[in-house]
Amino acid sequence: MIYKRLLLSLLPCIALASGSVSAYEKLEPPHDYDRVAQEIVATLENVHYNKTLIDDEVSEQAFENYLDALDPSRSFFLKSDVDTLSKYRNDFDDALRDGDSQVAYDIYNAYLDRAETRLEKVLAGIPEMVKSFQYTVDESLNADPDKLEWAETDAELDDYWRKRIKNRALTLKLNGESEEDIISAIERRYKSQLKQIDQTNATDVFQSFANSVTSVLDPHTTYFAPRASEAFNINMSLSLEGIGAVLQMEDDYTKVVRLIPGGPAEARKELGPNDRIIAVGQEGEPMIDVVGMRLDDVVDMIRGERGTNVILEIIPANSNTQNSKKITITREKVKLEDQSAQKKIVEVERGGETFKVGVIELPTFYSDFAAIQRGDRDYKSSTRDTKKLIEELQAEDITALILDLRNNGGGSLQEANSLTGLFIPAGPVVQIRDASGRVSILGDQDREVTYSGPMVVLVNRMSASASEIVAGALKDYGRAIIVGHQTFGKGTVQVLQEMDKGQLKITQAKFYRVSGESTQHKGVMPDINFPSLLDTNQVGESALENPLPWDKIHDTRYPVYWEFADYVDELTSLHDKRIKQDANFVALEDQINYVKDQSEHFKSISLNENTREAQREESEQKQLDRENKRRKALDLPVLENVEDIEAPEDDVYAHEAAEVVLDFIGLYQKNH
Repeated sequence: MIYKRLLLSLLPCIALASGSVSAYEKLEPPHDYDRVAQEIVATLENVHYNKTLIDDEVSEQAFENYLDALDPSRSFFLKSDVDTLSKYRNDFDDALRDGDSQVAYDIYNAYLDRAETRLEKVLAGIPEMVKSFQYTVDESLNADPDKLEWAETDAELDDYWRKRIKNRALTLKLNGESEEDIISAIERRYKSQLKQIDQTNATDVFQSFANSVTSVLDPHTTYFAPRASEAFNINMSLSLEGIGAVLQMEDDYTKVVRLIPGGPAEARKELGPNDRIIAVGQEGEPMIDVVGMRLDDVVDMIRGERGTNVILEIIPANSNTQNSKKITITREKVKLEDQSAQKKIVEVERGGETFKVGVIELPTFYSDFAAIQRGDRDYKSSTRDTKKLIEELQAEDITALILDLRNNGGGSLQEANSLTGLFIPAGPVVQIRDASGRVSILGDQDREVTYSGPMVVLVNRMSASASEIVAGALKDYGRAIIVGHQTFGKGTVQVLQEMDKGQLKITQAKFYRVSGESTQHKGVMPDINFPSLLDTNQVGESALENPLPWDKIHDTRYPVYWEFADYVDELTSLHDKRIKQDANFVALEDQINYVKDQSEHFKSISLNENTREAQREESEQKQLDRENKRRKALDLPVLENVEDIEAPEDDVYAHEAAEVVLDFIGLYQKNH
């Protein structure tokens, strides 16, 4: 049973400077979760990879995490409030250990009081405020989360809110909305936030409190209360229709973490990592602002019946303005066959001769466990499918092979192991070190090799987990040149532990390459770097809070087939020279440099309409100029409007990977 009732004097709560009394129901700890709290702390100390003692040092970080979860944009608490609440800074560890989470509810109820007062004040003033905005004034809104401070006074916080609302109003105005529609949209945003507060229950608070502690240990250890646990299991099985995107909350925003291979969002190519979703709409209905909304509620709005459309208003990650755009995605179920391995051939002209380089595109490491359990001998798996495709490519007389693991976020560890075995005889593939320090080795037992010729593995920042195991093993064995971008760095293993209520996803082990190097934090570094729009400071394990560190254990015995290190310098020189003359890569480098130059503008948002319009026009003109420069170099017709730009059909990364492997073949033959 969840306890939720109006308490005016019975519940100990924090007296803040305003002295106001909340009209909302204050929450008290659900005592049927007391045992869960004790289970969590015991499991963290005894099962987690680091076996960290949950003490005052952890409590201090957990206190900061909890405040960030409640008020990530520093919108409700004043500095004096935080100073008052700081007396609880060292109490979080004791609260879990004793099974008494009262401290979390005292802080939450203080937040509840501030949030209700602020939002009702904002809602009462929105119409007059919006009508009074002067968009010719030169002022800006701080958008750098690292520089957000707690306001000292109510007047300072009032001004911060005025700027936030003005920014949203200006964004809507630049998108062609009328003043009446702007007022309605902003009112919907803050009414929604008030509704979220009213719907928050004691279990939600407990989950947030528990995760303020778990996140100190590492970013992947998470407690799921029963509702969240059900949603997590649904996500893992991909059993509901949606857009195929992994989302998370960050600073009041719903942010895209990655796209699921084979999903509708990936197919549309309009949504990408780090894009922020600020509103969600259904066909024929008004857009609903989702800034500050609970993640599970945003996900529920995006999910829906297969074949229907969902409209997302997003702020693109690489935009140098806060201007948003709307995209429409048709909901579909992400099926196993949509994530299957695919093949293609890249043809490269050299010296009057055409060379065929085979490409295996592997979006994920999959296996149809249901078919296996049914005894179906024809079950689908990434290894079986890849083996078949390689044999088909060999029949077409390919010179070399590319294993494309871009955007492959992982999947079945067993599949990663067996797929590596397609390219090496029997041998170790990955080492797994558990919390007690024991190291087990997972390896391929089949001495048969499907493909023994020259190959490259193409990776990017979104290649993670099982992808990093395969790339790391093939690099250590000297079986493949790794090209592309530094991989994600997800080298930890999580298991689900059942609690008295809900589940704890806990980090229990780490992956290590056969060379002894961890894939954690650093990922796998390519032998040859390709330019990328994904910023390693914003995307990847190292961009998360409290990631486990990179380290190294003893290597294991394994043969090295080709000493690629002897060729890397010359291969890199040939690669650099080639992409400087490639119109596609020149355009990409121009875009990367432009985004870097404008990065400081991301942190301060102009509230001047002419400035914002000029920024948008400049960004669009730069984009059009880049595209037309590329098109002229390729003898393609130039475009007049930025809306006409489409993604190039030719995969420049795969083509350059083919060039690299052909360079290697030429150098190797020259030296032998």
